[in-house]
Amino acid sequence: MIWQTKSSLVFEVDGVSLEGRCFGPPPDDAPTIFLLHEGLGCVDLWRDFPLRLVKSLGFGVFAYSRQGYGRSDPIRLPRALDYMNIEAKVSLPKVISFVGARRYVVIGHSDGASIAAAYAGECAGQGLAGIVLIAPHFFAEDISVKSIRLIKEAFEQGGLKDRLAKYHSDIDGAFYGWCDAWLDPAFLNWQILSSVRTIAVPALMIQGAQDEYGTCRQVEAFERELSGDGTVFMLPDCGHSPHLEMSEDVVHAIKNFIQDNRIGL
Repeated sequence: MIWQTKSSLVFEVDGVSLEGRCFGPPPDDAPTIFLLHEGLGCVDLWRDFPLRLVKSLGFGVFAYSRQGYGRSDPIRLPRALDYMNIEAKVSLPKVISFVGARRYVVIGHSDGASIAAAYAGECAGQGLAGIVLIAPHFFAEDISVKSIRLIKEAFEQGGLKDRLAKYHSDIDGAFYGWCDAWLDPAFLNWQILSSVRTIAVPALMIQGAQDEYGTCRQVEAFERELSGDGTVFMLPDCGHSPHLEMSEDVVHAIKNFIQDNRIGL
């Protein structure tokens, strides 16, 4: 690909058009960070976090909107309940190949963190040097379902739909593709613990103690199941989006993780 930092780009994976954005140096000049957004996220909703990473680490950053989000192509509903596993096995490896990254780190938030963990555990490419999991879900919890029910009410009865519509071309597809999967009773059986057990690269988990979508059981699962090198960074007064709520602390923790594992070398 041609690495361009001045504007968003459109690229294709298996005939699907995806929205992407490059920040910082290209893969030939530095390691690359791939950003995987949350269940209602997209490129723009990372805010200034990609630029903070570039400034702190000197790495390049590639963010993209998965199918169904942002300005990427819409997705057919309903989503499969194992949509995060499918993204990890099918789409993410092709995005990484498209960018041409030689040495890279995958950073994911929420759903994106689950995708990153599944990718690292099941089909990691040779150049993967580490993963950062921000508020990941390794299995479904009741607290997640309860919070998503409240989000659905805000979407259908409040102003959330109008706010999100500024970022997603197909707002109903983006919202219900995520919401309906999580609220399906069968989704409580979903988990990626087997993937966590086979992660072979250094892993950092960042968790807010006040996360309204997950409990300390996610941290316990990470510490219990991970067989390789893992570090947990807890933020006591933080919710589900540490990279936005306490961005400076999160970037500092990622920098320490990169340095401790000599990933930039």
